[in-house]
Amino acid sequence: MKWEGNRESDNVEDRRGESNSGGSPRGILGGGRIGIGTIAIALVASYFFGINPMTVLSLLSGGSGPSQSVSQQPSEANNQAPANDRSTRFVRTVLADTEDVWDKIFRASGKQYVRPKLDVFTGSIRTACGSGDTASGPFYCPGDQKVYIDLAFFQTMRDRFQVNSEFAQAYVIAHEIGHHVQHLTGISDKVDQQRNAMSEKQGNAASVKLELQADCFAGVWAFHANQARSILESGDIEGALKAASAIGDDTLQRQARGQVVPDSFTHGSSEQRVRWFTRGIQSGKLNECNTFAASQL
Repeated sequence: MKWEGNRESDNVEDRRGESNSGGSPRGILGGGRIGIGTIAIALVASYFFGINPMTVLSLLSGGSGPSQSVSQQPSEANNQAPANDRSTRFVRTVLADTEDVWDKIFRASGKQYVRPKLDVFTGSIRTACGSGDTASGPFYCPGDQKVYIDLAFFQTMRDRFQVNSEFAQAYVIAHEIGHHVQHLTGISDKVDQQRNAMSEKQGNAASVKLELQADCFAGVWAFHANQARSILESGDIEGALKAASAIGDDTLQRQARGQVVPDSFTHGSSEQRVRWFTRGIQSGKLNECNTFAASQL
Protein backbone atom coordinates (compact mmCIF):
# COMPACT_ATOMS: atom_id res chain seq x y z
CA MET A 1 0.00 0.00 0.00
CA LYS A 2 1.38 3.40 -1.02
CA TRP A 3 0.67 5.91 1.72
CA GLU A 4 3.89 7.63 2.77
CA GLY A 5 3.98 11.32 1.95
CA ASN A 6 0.20 11.70 1.90
CA ARG A 7 -1.67 14.05 4.24
CA GLU A 8 -1.84 13.13 7.93
CA SER A 9 -4.93 13.83 10.03
CA ASP A 10 -4.94 16.17 13.04
CA ASN A 11 -7.79 14.16 14.58
CA VAL A 12 -5.62 11.48 16.18
CA GLU A 13 -5.32 11.76 19.95
CA ASP A 14 -2.34 10.06 21.59
CA ARG A 15 -3.56 8.68 24.91
CA ARG A 16 -0.82 6.13 25.41
CA GLY A 17 0.40 6.08 28.97
CA GLU A 18 -2.75 7.78 30.20
CA SER A 19 -3.97 6.50 33.55
CA ASN A 20 -7.34 4.76 33.49
CA SER A 21 -8.65 5.88 36.85
CA GLY A 22 -11.69 3.71 36.41
CA GLY A 23 -9.57 0.60 36.77
CA SER A 24 -8.81 -2.10 34.27
CA PRO A 25 -11.80 -3.27 32.25
CA ARG A 26 -13.17 -6.70 32.83
CA GLY A 27 -10.98 -9.26 31.07
CA ILE A 28 -12.18 -11.86 28.61
CA LEU A 29 -11.91 -14.52 31.29
CA GLY A 30 -14.25 -12.69 33.64
CA GLY A 31 -17.10 -14.79 34.97
CA GLY A 32 -15.87 -18.26 34.10
CA ARG A 33 -13.25 -20.50 32.52
CA ILE A 34 -12.80 -20.48 28.78
CA GLY A 35 -10.58 -22.81 26.78
CA ILE A 36 -7.37 -21.38 25.38
CA GLY A 37 -8.29 -22.42 21.84
CA THR A 38 -11.54 -20.49 22.00
CA ILE A 39 -9.77 -17.45 23.41
CA ALA A 40 -7.27 -17.54 20.55
CA ILE A 41 -10.06 -17.51 17.99
CA ALA A 42 -11.73 -14.62 19.78
CA LEU A 43 -8.47 -12.69 19.71
CA VAL A 44 -8.02 -13.36 15.98
CA ALA A 45 -11.39 -11.74 15.33
CA SER A 46 -10.75 -8.83 17.65
CA TYR A 47 -7.29 -8.09 16.28
CA PHE A 48 -8.42 -8.22 12.66
CA PHE A 49 -11.64 -6.25 12.73
CA GLY A 50 -12.20 -4.85 16.19
CA ILE A 51 -14.78 -7.43 17.23
CA ASN A 52 -15.04 -7.46 21.00
CA PRO A 53 -13.71 -10.87 22.10
CA MET A 54 -16.60 -11.23 24.56
CA THR A 55 -18.96 -10.92 21.62
CA VAL A 56 -17.06 -13.62 19.74
CA LEU A 57 -16.95 -15.92 22.74
CA SER A 58 -20.70 -15.56 23.17
CA LEU A 59 -21.15 -16.08 19.43
CA LEU A 60 -19.17 -19.30 19.52
CA SER A 61 -21.49 -20.50 22.27
CA GLY A 62 -24.58 -19.68 20.22
CA GLY A 63 -25.41 -16.43 22.06
CA SER A 64 -25.93 -12.94 20.74
CA GLY A 65 -23.05 -11.27 22.55
CA PRO A 66 -22.99 -8.86 25.46
CA SER A 67 -24.93 -5.63 25.40
CA GLN A 68 -23.12 -2.34 25.29
CA SER A 69 -22.47 -0.69 28.64
CA VAL A 70 -22.12 2.99 29.36
CA SER A 71 -19.56 4.48 31.68
CA GLN A 72 -18.00 7.85 32.39
CA GLN A 73 -16.71 9.98 29.57
CA PRO A 74 -12.98 9.62 28.87
CA SER A 75 -10.62 12.26 30.14
CA GLU A 76 -8.90 14.70 27.84
CA ALA A 77 -6.01 13.44 25.69
CA ASN A 78 -2.48 13.93 26.96
CA ASN A 79 -0.78 17.19 26.06
CA GLN A 80 2.39 15.37 25.05
CA ALA A 81 3.87 15.88 21.62
CA PRO A 82 2.42 13.41 19.08
CA ALA A 83 4.55 10.37 18.36
CA ASN A 84 6.11 10.15 14.92
CA ASP A 85 6.85 6.43 14.59
CA ARG A 86 5.83 4.64 11.41
CA SER A 87 2.70 3.00 12.88
CA THR A 88 1.39 6.29 14.25
CA ARG A 89 2.06 8.09 10.96
CA PHE A 90 0.30 5.24 9.13
CA VAL A 91 -2.80 5.61 11.29
CA ARG A 92 -2.84 9.38 10.86
CA THR A 93 -2.46 9.00 7.10
CA VAL A 94 -5.19 6.37 6.74
CA LEU A 95 -7.56 8.45 8.88
CA ALA A 96 -6.82 11.50 6.72
CA ASP A 97 -7.55 9.44 3.62
CA THR A 98 -10.93 8.37 5.00
CA GLU A 99 -11.64 12.02 5.83
CA ASP A 100 -10.89 13.13 2.29
CA VAL A 101 -13.03 10.38 0.75
CA TRP A 102 -16.05 10.76 3.02
CA ASP A 103 -15.87 14.58 2.91
CA LYS A 104 -16.28 14.36 -0.85
CA ILE A 105 -19.02 11.72 -0.79
CA PHE A 106 -21.10 13.58 1.80
CA ARG A 107 -20.61 16.92 0.02
CA ALA A 108 -21.85 15.40 -3.25
CA SER A 109 -25.15 14.61 -1.53
CA GLY A 110 -25.46 18.05 0.03
CA LYS A 111 -24.39 16.95 3.50
CA GLN A 112 -21.43 17.62 5.76
CA TYR A 113 -19.21 14.83 7.00
CA VAL A 114 -18.38 15.13 10.70
CA ARG A 115 -14.83 13.87 11.06
CA PRO A 116 -14.40 11.42 13.95
CA LYS A 117 -11.50 11.38 16.37
CA LEU A 118 -9.19 8.38 16.60
CA ASP A 119 -7.68 7.66 20.02
CA VAL A 120 -4.45 5.68 20.24
CA PHE A 121 -4.09 3.99 23.63
CA THR A 122 -2.24 1.25 25.46
CA GLY A 123 -3.65 -1.29 27.87
CA SER A 124 -7.12 -0.05 28.68
CA ILE A 125 -9.21 3.05 28.18
CA ARG A 126 -12.52 4.53 29.23
CA THR A 127 -14.97 5.54 26.50
CA ALA A 128 -18.57 6.75 26.28
CA CYS A 129 -19.46 3.13 25.43
CA GLY A 130 -17.74 1.55 28.41
CA SER A 131 -14.24 0.27 29.02
CA GLY A 132 -12.09 -0.93 26.17
CA ASP A 133 -8.78 -2.75 26.21
CA THR A 134 -6.06 -4.07 23.96
CA ALA A 135 -7.79 -7.44 23.52
CA SER A 136 -10.82 -5.71 22.03
CA GLY A 137 -8.84 -4.60 19.01
CA PRO A 138 -9.89 -1.43 17.15
CA PHE A 139 -13.50 -0.40 17.84
CA TYR A 140 -15.91 2.48 17.22
CA CYS A 141 -17.98 4.18 19.91
CA PRO A 142 -21.01 6.13 18.64
CA GLY A 143 -21.41 7.78 22.05
CA ASP A 144 -18.32 9.95 21.54
CA GLN A 145 -17.88 9.37 17.78
CA LYS A 146 -14.38 8.00 18.21
CA VAL A 147 -12.38 5.07 16.88
CA TYR A 148 -10.08 3.47 19.48
CA ILE A 149 -6.95 1.48 18.69
CA ASP A 150 -3.95 0.05 20.50
CA LEU A 151 -1.17 -0.02 17.91
CA ALA A 152 0.15 -3.23 19.44
CA PHE A 153 -2.42 -5.08 17.36
CA PHE A 154 -0.43 -4.33 14.17
CA GLN A 155 2.55 -6.23 15.56
CA THR A 156 0.29 -9.03 16.76
CA MET A 157 -1.18 -9.36 13.27
CA ARG A 158 2.33 -9.77 11.88
CA ASP A 159 3.81 -12.02 14.54
CA ARG A 160 0.93 -14.24 15.63
CA PHE A 161 -1.37 -14.30 12.63
CA GLN A 162 1.11 -13.80 9.76
CA VAL A 163 -0.86 -10.90 8.30
CA ASN A 164 1.81 -8.57 6.98
CA SER A 165 -0.35 -6.27 4.86
CA GLU A 166 -0.66 -2.56 5.52
CA PHE A 167 -3.75 -2.42 3.34
CA ALA A 168 -5.39 -5.08 5.52
CA GLN A 169 -4.59 -2.84 8.50
CA ALA A 170 -6.08 0.15 6.68
CA TYR A 171 -9.17 -1.95 5.94
CA VAL A 172 -9.58 -2.52 9.69
CA ILE A 173 -9.62 1.24 10.31
CA ALA A 174 -11.89 1.87 7.31
CA HIS A 175 -14.36 -0.73 8.62
CA GLU A 176 -14.63 1.17 11.92
CA ILE A 177 -15.03 4.44 10.01
CA GLY A 178 -17.82 2.65 8.15
CA HIS A 179 -19.64 2.33 11.48
CA HIS A 180 -19.16 6.08 11.97
CA VAL A 181 -20.80 6.71 8.59
CA GLN A 182 -23.69 4.49 9.67
CA HIS A 183 -24.01 6.57 12.84
CA LEU A 184 -23.98 9.89 10.95
CA THR A 185 -26.61 8.70 8.47
CA GLY A 186 -28.86 7.31 11.19
CA ILE A 187 -28.60 3.72 9.98
CA SER A 188 -27.15 2.26 13.17
CA ASP A 189 -29.59 4.17 15.40
CA LYS A 190 -32.52 2.86 13.37
CA VAL A 191 -31.24 -0.71 13.66
CA ASP A 192 -30.75 -0.33 17.41
CA GLN A 193 -34.33 0.87 17.81
CA GLN A 194 -35.71 -1.99 15.74
CA ARG A 195 -33.78 -4.53 17.80
CA ASN A 196 -35.92 -3.70 20.82
CA ALA A 197 -38.90 -5.36 19.11
CA MET A 198 -36.93 -8.25 17.62
CA SER A 199 -36.22 -11.79 18.71
CA GLU A 200 -32.63 -12.78 19.35
CA LYS A 201 -32.46 -14.46 15.95
CA GLN A 202 -33.80 -11.36 14.19
CA GLY A 203 -31.45 -9.12 16.15
CA ASN A 204 -28.47 -11.21 15.08
CA ALA A 205 -29.58 -10.98 11.45
CA ALA A 206 -29.80 -7.18 11.73
CA SER A 207 -26.32 -7.09 13.24
CA VAL A 208 -24.96 -9.12 10.31
CA LYS A 209 -26.43 -6.63 7.82
CA LEU A 210 -24.90 -3.73 9.76
CA GLU A 211 -21.43 -5.32 9.81
CA LEU A 212 -21.52 -6.35 6.15
CA GLN A 213 -22.51 -2.82 5.22
CA ALA A 214 -19.48 -1.51 7.14
CA ASP A 215 -17.34 -3.94 5.14
CA CYS A 216 -18.87 -2.55 1.93
CA PHE A 217 -18.27 1.03 3.09
CA ALA A 218 -14.62 0.12 3.67
CA GLY A 219 -14.52 -1.05 0.07
CA VAL A 220 -16.10 2.21 -1.10
CA TRP A 221 -13.35 4.12 0.71
CA ALA A 222 -10.66 2.00 -0.95
CA PHE A 223 -12.19 2.56 -4.40
CA HIS A 224 -12.16 6.36 -4.10
CA ALA A 225 -8.81 6.54 -2.29
CA ASN A 226 -7.19 4.52 -5.04
CA GLN A 227 -8.77 6.63 -7.76
CA ALA A 228 -7.54 9.84 -6.15
CA ARG A 229 -4.13 8.76 -4.85
CA SER A 230 -3.32 5.33 -6.39
CA ILE A 231 -2.75 3.71 -2.99
CA LEU A 232 -3.14 0.09 -4.05
CA GLU A 233 -0.24 -2.16 -4.93
CA SER A 234 -0.09 -5.74 -6.15
CA GLY A 235 -1.48 -8.16 -3.56
CA ASP A 236 -3.21 -5.52 -1.44
CA ILE A 237 -6.78 -6.51 -2.27
CA GLU A 238 -5.97 -10.20 -1.94
CA GLY A 239 -4.54 -9.57 1.52
CA ALA A 240 -7.68 -7.74 2.66
CA LEU A 241 -9.94 -10.46 1.24
CA LYS A 242 -7.92 -13.12 3.03
CA ALA A 243 -8.33 -11.26 6.31
CA ALA A 244 -12.08 -10.84 5.73
CA SER A 245 -12.44 -14.55 5.01
CA ALA A 246 -10.47 -15.56 8.09
CA ILE A 247 -12.88 -13.92 10.53
CA GLY A 248 -16.24 -14.95 9.08
CA ASP A 249 -18.64 -16.27 11.71
CA ASP A 250 -18.81 -19.68 10.05
CA THR A 251 -15.03 -20.04 9.98
CA LEU A 252 -14.69 -19.06 13.64
CA GLN A 253 -17.46 -21.40 14.78
CA ARG A 254 -16.13 -24.32 12.74
CA GLN A 255 -12.66 -23.84 14.23
CA ALA A 256 -14.02 -23.57 17.76
CA ARG A 257 -16.43 -26.49 17.91
CA GLY A 258 -16.59 -28.18 14.52
CA GLN A 259 -20.09 -27.01 13.63
CA VAL A 260 -21.82 -23.87 12.39
CA VAL A 261 -24.93 -22.20 13.85
CA PRO A 262 -26.08 -19.62 11.28
CA ASP A 263 -28.79 -18.17 13.54
CA SER A 264 -26.07 -17.02 15.94
CA PHE A 265 -24.08 -15.12 13.30
CA THR A 266 -23.55 -11.44 14.16
CA HIS A 267 -20.94 -10.39 11.59
CA GLY A 268 -21.55 -12.57 8.54
CA SER A 269 -19.95 -15.61 6.96
CA SER A 270 -16.53 -15.53 5.32
CA GLU A 271 -18.12 -15.58 1.89
CA GLN A 272 -20.46 -12.73 2.79
CA ARG A 273 -17.73 -10.51 4.19
CA VAL A 274 -15.58 -11.03 1.11
CA ARG A 275 -18.57 -10.42 -1.18
CA TRP A 276 -19.60 -7.11 0.39
CA PHE A 277 -16.10 -5.69 0.62
CA THR A 278 -15.59 -6.65 -3.02
CA ARG A 279 -18.89 -5.03 -3.95
CA GLY A 280 -17.79 -1.78 -2.36
CA ILE A 281 -14.32 -1.67 -3.85
CA GLN A 282 -15.55 -2.56 -7.34
CA SER A 283 -18.43 -0.07 -7.48
CA GLY A 284 -17.40 2.78 -5.19
CA LYS A 285 -21.13 3.50 -4.72
CA LEU A 286 -22.98 3.75 -1.42
CA ASN A 287 -26.24 2.54 -2.95
CA GLU A 288 -24.49 -0.74 -3.74
CA CYS A 289 -24.00 -1.26 0.02
CA ASN A 290 -27.67 -1.51 1.01
CA THR A 291 -27.48 -4.85 2.79
CA PHE A 292 -30.90 -4.23 4.32
CA ALA A 293 -32.61 -4.33 0.92
CA ALA A 294 -30.53 -7.16 -0.54
CA SER A 295 -32.38 -10.33 -1.48
CA GLN A 296 -29.23 -12.31 -0.74
CA LEU A 297 -26.40 -11.40 1.59
